[in-house]
Amino acid sequence: MTTHSLSTKEEPTATSKWKQIVTRYEQPRLRHSLWQLINTLIPYGALWYLMYLSLGVSHWLTGALALLAGGFLVRVFIIFHDCGHGSFFKSRKANHILGFITGVLCFTPYYHWRWEHALHHASAGDLDRRGTGDVWTLTVQEYLEASRWTRFTYRLARNPFILFVLAPVFLFLIKQRFPSKQAGRRERASVHCTNLAVLAMGAGFSCLFGFKTYLLLQLGLLLVAGVAGVWLFYVQHQFEGVYWERREEWDYCTAALKGSSFYKLPKILQWFSGNIGFHHIHHLSPRIPNYNLEKCHRAEALFQTVKPVGLFASFKALTFRLWDEQRRKLVGFGVLKNRPHGAGSLAWRFITRLFLAPGNNPRSRT
Repeated sequence: MTTHSLSTKEEPTATSKWKQIVTRYEQPRLRHSLWQLINTLIPYGALWYLMYLSLGVSHWLTGALALLAGGFLVRVFIIFHDCGHGSFFKSRKANHILGFITGVLCFTPYYHWRWEHALHHASAGDLDRRGTGDVWTLTVQEYLEASRWTRFTYRLARNPFILFVLAPVFLFLIKQRFPSKQAGRRERASVHCTNLAVLAMGAGFSCLFGFKTYLLLQLGLLLVAGVAGVWLFYVQHQFEGVYWERREEWDYCTAALKGSSFYKLPKILQWFSGNIGFHHIHHLSPRIPNYNLEKCHRAEALFQTVKPVGLFASFKALTFRLWDEQRRKLVGFGVLKNRPHGAGSLAWRFITRLFLAPGNNPRSRT
């Protein structure tokens, strides 16, 4: 098959053809799904026990095991994620049951997350439909017109330590415990049922390991998996060359192929992340099981036109803070250096410098 370029003239035809291609890989295979359950849940459970035993040997050993177990918890979340898309099993009921179980392990209510994530897929890359299931992103103009308090909280939210360390803990331990005001009855019930199941799981493990031990191990695992998960999600939608458009110009296929990255990870990290780095294909067709994403990508020469984001190159995403509509690219706070935005009082500058990392100060980087 001839490789197609993404010229403006050819793009509508190319994206339509891509969408037809990915439908060939949407059927889940029971053997593959069951094997993924076995090679994920059994090692994850074994690592829990080994972490408990290691506490009497070395806390360094416990930490190393927690890193490994956190990787398996990311795989658990990928299975949960596929169930939410109805792509892990052919049976809808089986997806829902496994989705609830894996959701409890990830401290995430299945139906509520499934609803919010569907909104994310329907609006990713749409500047007029931001706010549900995505990373808080303001345009340069929105930031300049925002109140001082909004600018301050936005800078805090974009601080790497807050975004990738504190935010994951808050997300999985606190935010997921409360339903959205817009959530339906089933989604609300999902939150409450998951909370009860998490409490029951915690009580059971506390009886086995002791409350303090369980709390220490569980928090460590959630931190490792949460940091990795939020980073993956961030890089998948905050990268150089990403697609953002206003509602009237937004296109689903283009948003999937250009607004979601091909995050090319080392094989071991690709395995632990359940191939989610092939995010451009996943957004074009969420019904593809995670174990078919790479096959789909490699099977068609058309997909070779998607520029990959490498592991080391992905760290450039840490410099992205705002969307510049005029330049059609993600930029850092440095672009605000010579733009008036009413936050120039000495007191305000002192507060922002006190709470924000030096690298986030608009005078420190362009």
